[in-house]
Amino acid sequence: MIRIGAMILVERDSQKGIVVGKGGKQIKEVGMDARKKLQKFFGVKIFLDLRVKVDKNWRNNAEKLKQYGYM
Repeated sequence: MIRIGAMILVERDSQKGIVVGKGGKQIKEVGMDARKKLQKFFGVKIFLDLRVKVDKNWRNNAEKLKQYGYM
């Protein structure tokens, strides 16, 4: 089994609501699809832990972009 943790970054609380969806439906759907594709690729079971984090204006902050691996 492979354990994978992923953080989905958004800039506003309203975006978090969109990503998570009503009752967590949207993030669950994304997670299930990603897990299936990863299991097919690696050939083993995958434990996928998806989290959504609000970090205001992270896209306009060079230090944050470096921290998240974009620069």
